[in-house]
Amino acid sequence: MRRLLCALLLSAGMSAGIIGCGESARQPGAGGTSLPAEIASTELRHDGAASSPTDAKMGVRFIAPAGLSAAADFGKAVIIDLPSDASESNREGFNTEAYDHQIENPFVAVNQHPLSTFSIDVDTASYANVRRMLTSGQLPPKGAVRIEEMLNYFSYDYPQPEGDVPFSANIEIAECPWKPAHRLARIGLKGKEIATDKRPVSSLVFLIDVSGSMQSQNKLPLVVQGLKLLVNQLTENDRVAIVVYAGAAGTVLDSTTGDHKPVILAALDRLQAGGSTNGAGGIRQAYDVAQKHFIKGGTNRVILCSDGDFNVGTTSQSELVSLIEDKAKSGVFLTVLGFGLGNYKDSTMEKLADKGNGNYGYVDSLNEAKKIFVEQMSGTLITIAKDVKIQIEFNPAQVGAYRLIGYENRVLAKEDFNNDKKDAGAIGAGHTVTALYEIVPAGQPIPPDGNVDALKYQTPAATTPAAAESKEMLTLKLRYKAPDGDVSQLVSVPVTDAGKKFSQASPDFVWATAVAQFGLLLRDSTHKGNATMASVLEMAQSSRGADKQGYRTEFLELVTAAARLLPAKEIARTE
Repeated sequence: MRRLLCALLLSAGMSAGIIGCGESARQPGAGGTSLPAEIASTELRHDGAASSPTDAKMGVRFIAPAGLSAAADFGKAVIIDLPSDASESNREGFNTEAYDHQIENPFVAVNQHPLSTFSIDVDTASYANVRRMLTSGQLPPKGAVRIEEMLNYFSYDYPQPEGDVPFSANIEIAECPWKPAHRLARIGLKGKEIATDKRPVSSLVFLIDVSGSMQSQNKLPLVVQGLKLLVNQLTENDRVAIVVYAGAAGTVLDSTTGDHKPVILAALDRLQAGGSTNGAGGIRQAYDVAQKHFIKGGTNRVILCSDGDFNVGTTSQSELVSLIEDKAKSGVFLTVLGFGLGNYKDSTMEKLADKGNGNYGYVDSLNEAKKIFVEQMSGTLITIAKDVKIQIEFNPAQVGAYRLIGYENRVLAKEDFNNDKKDAGAIGAGHTVTALYEIVPAGQPIPPDGNVDALKYQTPAATTPAAAESKEMLTLKLRYKAPDGDVSQLVSVPVTDAGKKFSQASPDFVWATAVAQFGLLLRDSTHKGNATMASVLEMAQSSRGADKQGYRTEFLELVTAAARLLPAKEIARTE
C-alpha cells in the first residue's frame, strides 16, 4: 500500500471532498467550516458506501484526522491508502483504446421493409477523435468513424422552426455523386435557438475523473481549462457543484451560484490526478447532488469529463449502462466529454451518453472546448426536445431500396416509433441534426445486400392506389417529447423528388455529402462506389462558404492528411 495525502476543501455551508492527491498535501486556502461528521467517522468504499475501519480489503480509505471539525482545521490532510498498483499513469505507454465494431447499414428492399426508423444523434465525438488521429499521422480504426457524428459536427443553414414545434424539418434530394444512378436524400433538423441571456436557470454538476490515468496535459489539465471557459459564461442564475472520483467519489464543491466565480475556479485549480477509477461511484454521487439541487423548469445537467477507463467498482459496460439508464429517469440530463489518448474508452463513453439522455463530445484541444462551452453553450446545456425519433415510409412505386448512412447504433424497430417508453436522442437549442439516405429508384438494380429470395408462403404487401398515383418519394415522420414530458408529439412531412442533379444541390447538401463520402472512404465502405479523396476535396472546396470559425477549412486539411496516409492504391485513385 502507498499513502497519498489529500487536502480537503470545506467551503461555507458546503460538503467536504477530495481536491487532489500528491506525495504531500496542498493547502487549498483560508476559510471554510466544519467537516461533516459522517466523513469524520467512517471510511468510503469504492462504491461510496460506509465501511468498517478495519476493512482493508476495499483498497481506498478516506480517513479524517481526529479533531478535524472546526474552521481552523480547514486544509488539514486526509490520508488515503491506495493499492501499490493503483497508479494508472504507468499504463500510458500502451494503446488500449476501445471502439465498438460497426456493421454498416445494408440496402433494404422497400417491398420487404417500407419503414426505416432511427433515433436522432447530436454527438460529435467521432469527428474530433478522428481529427486527433489524422493530425498525429495515423488513420483511425473503422470503429472510430461514425459518419453521423462527422455530419453533425458541422452547423448547417437550416431555417429556424416556426410555431410550437421546437425544431424545423428540412428535406432535400439530389443525385448521389458516388453512384449517379442512385438518389441521395438529406434530412436536416434545426433546433430552436435560445439567446444566452434568455437561458433558463441551470443547476450543473461537473463530474470529473481525477484518477491516475488523467495526469497528462491533454486530460485533467485540459478538463480544468475547458470548464473554466464554461464557468466564465455563467451568471447568478446558474449553479455549479463539483464531484470528483478516483478510487472513491467525493464532492469538492457543493452547489454554488455562478456569480461566485473565484470560488468555483479555485476549486477547479486544486484538482490533481491519482489513483484508480471508480466511475460508477462518481456517477451515483453526481446524480445525488443534481437531484438535491434540482430546479423545476430549469436546466439540470451532469457534465462528465473522463477518459472512460473505469477499472474499479462497477466496471462492465452493461452495468454502467444500466446505472445511467436508471439515473436518466430523474430528469437530469447528461453531457459526456472524452479526453486523452492511449487508454481512451470511446465505446463506454458513447453508450453512457446514448442511454443517459445525453450528448457526447471529444475534447482534443482548448479550441474544441471553446466550441462546446462557449460557441455552442446553449446547445450543450439546454435540451429543447427529448426522445426524438425519425421514421421514413418509402413509396414502393418510387423507391426500390434504400440505405441509411451511419446511425448504425441508433436504428430502432418500427414498433419503437410509437412506443413512448422507448428512449431516443435529445436535441439542444440551436443544434442541427443531419441524416442521409442513399436511395435506389424503382426499376434500378438493387445492390446484393438488399436482395432477398422470393417468399414461399406469401407475397409482399400490395401497394395502395395512393402509392401508384402519388409523386411522393417518401413521408418523413418525427416524434418528440418536451424536455419534461412523457407523451410524444407527431410531425409528418410528405416529400417529392424534384429530380435535381448533384450540380443543382444546395451548398449545405454538397458539404454534407462531402463529409459522408470522407467517412465512407475512411471506413473503406463496400458502398463507397466511385468515391475518391479528390472528389471529397472538390465538393468541400466548392461548398465551404463563409466558414467564420474555420472548421470547414480544417476539414479540407484533414482530407489532405488522410489521402497521404491511405494505402498506395487509394492514393493513386486520388491523384
